[in-house]
Amino acid sequence: MSRRAAWAAALALAAALLGGCAAERPKPTPLETYAPKASAHLAWSQRLGKLDFPLEPAAGVGQVIVADSAGTVIALALDNGAELWRASAGAALSAGVGSDGRFASVVTRRNEVVTFEQGREVWRKRVPSSVVTPPFVAGERVFVMGVDRVVHAFDALDGRRLWTLQRAGDALTLALPGVLAAYHDTLLVGQGPQLVGVDPLRGSVRWSVPLASPRGTNEVERLADLVGPPARHGERICARAFQSAVGCADAARASVLWTRNTGGVQPVAVDAERVYGADAVDRITAWRADNGDVAWSSERMLNRGLSGPLAVGAFVVFGDSEGYLHFLAAASGEPQLRLATDGSPVLGAPQLAGRTMLVVTRAGGVFALRQN
Repeated sequence: MSRRAAWAAALALAAALLGGCAAERPKPTPLETYAPKASAHLAWSQRLGKLDFPLEPAAGVGQVIVADSAGTVIALALDNGAELWRASAGAALSAGVGSDGRFASVVTRRNEVVTFEQGREVWRKRVPSSVVTPPFVAGERVFVMGVDRVVHAFDALDGRRLWTLQRAGDALTLALPGVLAAYHDTLLVGQGPQLVGVDPLRGSVRWSVPLASPRGTNEVERLADLVGPPARHGERICARAFQSAVGCADAARASVLWTRNTGGVQPVAVDAERVYGADAVDRITAWRADNGDVAWSSERMLNRGLSGPLAVGAFVVFGDSEGYLHFLAAASGEPQLRLATDGSPVLGAPQLAGRTMLVVTRAGGVFALRQN
């Protein structure tokens, strides 16, 4: 298979798994009726333009920063949703927003990294390949990973390129958000199925551990890039490898804890006891965090187009393609609460900032929820 054909096939596969044609998808499992066993309320909501990509709200101290596909970037007060500032990247975006509370960075479809400080554009720089992973901003640096897996580090103050990390790997890559996060003073990067620890100052590799073992006769079948964002609890970092596996690593020891073969394209969540995720048909599984054994599995929401999950307290929360949020008991998977948003798919995964849960939908709805 040629590289061009493999790339087209991978894009088609990703599109089909992430939604595809509604007429071809199996009918979603009907919502069951049950008595709620928990309660939450809508603290505030805001409206962006439509979104064509998963957006993880970037929460800072007292604020949350969001962006829409058209290139509008907005900072909202976390307590009441009031607009703090608004800016424009001047072009449509290919990836979401990353922020440390001071600087906010996005990437346009022209491959331009655009960085704002309190709503004022301070610099823009072009990278060689397209970007679908939100930039990661920390330590006055902006880290950007292209779909070619190359990582670029920029000075957040002036856009000066500090280093570039490029590692050998399969030619075929995945056009889905990957792993780009932090663990103490180490930058975590997904490089194919490898979780890589990088020195953020120099761009050198400190360690690398595999969370999947790709198998197959061609590049498409072997595609097992890590899907972001990763999930962290203490020293444990967990992630999904595209349509291949879910695994966890001990970042302090740079060692694999366990991996389990399972399909799926959405990120996972983790707490002290379990790792949670939904597979390609939206079967939800909870694995024991210490050894990867299955704690429970649920088929209550098959084919509902589930988002990535959020583990919060006694619950694990999934969004679905009809805009519902499903609160399940973390210990058993039993439904506890269901809330509606705007009827459009929940994108990415719900995020937690303090005691506020943030949810973004394809129609551009931003919802802030708090448990009662």
